[in-house]
Amino acid sequence: MTSLTALLSVSDKTGVLELARALDALGVRLLSTGGTAKLLADAGLRVTEVAEHTGFPEMLDGRVKTLHPAIHGGLLARRDLPAHMAALGAHGIKTIDLLVVNLYPFEATVAKPGCTLDDAIENIDIGGPAMVRSAAKNWKDVAVLTDAAQYPQVLAELQADGAVSAATKFALAVAAFNRISNYDAAISDYLSSLQPDGTRAEFPAQANARFVKLQDLRYGENPHQSAAFYRDLHPAPGSLVTATQLQGKELSYNNIADADAAWECVKSFGHDDAPAACVIVKHANPCGVALGASAAEAYARAFKTDPTSAFGGIIAFNCELDGAGATLVAQQFVEVLMAPGFTAEALAVLAAKKNTRVLQIALPPGGATPWQQGRNAQDVKRVGSGLLIQTADNHQLTRAEIRCVTARQPTPAQLDDLLFAWKVAKYVKSNAIVFCGGGMTLGVGAGQMSRVDSARIAGIKAANAGLSLQGSAVASDAFFPFRDGLDVVVDAGATSVIQPGGSVRDDEVIAAANERGIAMVLTGVRHFRH
Repeated sequence: MTSLTALLSVSDKTGVLELARALDALGVRLLSTGGTAKLLADAGLRVTEVAEHTGFPEMLDGRVKTLHPAIHGGLLARRDLPAHMAALGAHGIKTIDLLVVNLYPFEATVAKPGCTLDDAIENIDIGGPAMVRSAAKNWKDVAVLTDAAQYPQVLAELQADGAVSAATKFALAVAAFNRISNYDAAISDYLSSLQPDGTRAEFPAQANARFVKLQDLRYGENPHQSAAFYRDLHPAPGSLVTATQLQGKELSYNNIADADAAWECVKSFGHDDAPAACVIVKHANPCGVALGASAAEAYARAFKTDPTSAFGGIIAFNCELDGAGATLVAQQFVEVLMAPGFTAEALAVLAAKKNTRVLQIALPPGGATPWQQGRNAQDVKRVGSGLLIQTADNHQLTRAEIRCVTARQPTPAQLDDLLFAWKVAKYVKSNAIVFCGGGMTLGVGAGQMSRVDSARIAGIKAANAGLSLQGSAVASDAFFPFRDGLDVVVDAGATSVIQPGGSVRDDEVIAAANERGIAMVLTGVRHFRH
């Protein structure tokens, strides 16, 4: 192997000692800085301090150590240009062939609750990004490693061929520029959010998107549109982007959009000790949702709501799918099937439906923040040449928030159905009306310009499915602006209603509820979903 020089300067020292040992065994000369140099020296490795290499001591508490021509000249010089190599020779500068750098932990620092501006500023890396950019620019001659996950491949190529391949060096350079881009974006996001009083604004003055492409898609929402699927740089646990596809065709744009709607809805019904829940989605709307003692029972009840729409739908469970459940599901055409787990018997049944896309997704463990609960902190919508950014609708209604405003109080069973209906309505496109009873949907009206029309459609859907709405509970995602919508659902058979309230005609609607002898509760929370 031609004599190579590697410069190692890392904040996160995971795997660096093992890497350095392997490089040393290959005869690679090691340069290093500060704590990294001490770690290598203490392990008995031959390492040259950067200060010795440059002939200039570290200064300003280590802020200036690698910002030197002996470093950047060694990284930037093109080996195929005689003038570059002559310049290095004239100034006694040696080439650097491998750069191993990860940056000060800025993102982790500003994520801490007690982080001050001074803490943040001290964790803005200067020398690291400068070296990474130099090495990545000169990728044909320098391999730049910015993540410990890259170490094994580079070592394997060095051990096998004595050099890192051009393809690997280019991929490393792209990864390096991506890392610098994300790092700079994190700094911009933080500093742009600071207020004069030292607090941080929820929405920074500049928004920097940071996403990683998962796959190109065959087409977008329609065949004449192109599309790709991206994930957050740090995705929430238990979100759709963490899924493992076990079988089936490649996911389409519409598959992904509908699968997300189904998965987010089914997650809201909990797991572990919670009843089995099944959500069936068609065109981004739940067309059937139910609870059951088993996955099979939950599915059978959800399917009853709207068997016609369920054809070619997206199905999600909050529990492991067993053979009995899979056998029922396999009787219909399913585009995507999701669950936190599948038994061997279930997978054997589903194998016969080779085109069905089967996704396994671990449910989030839960926690104090939306991210820990597997939920997005923000939602984004593209409008013209701009963005609408809002906090995500992560409100979870509690019984304590409910206020009964009618003479008739809901029974415990009615209250259970009202809360169930409210959960479902949150995931139905506005205007949304959802009839429920006994832990299952009975009729869903979605996406109408008039709330009255949504109520009528929900009734029609129930009638078409042969389901009675007598004694049902109804959820409305927003308030009834007039009593007419309330009259429609009561005429259909509803005896209890849950809605946000807040209309200038609330008194009129409450009076109508009392006149009709039903129970009505207000949440004070609206769930528009456009």
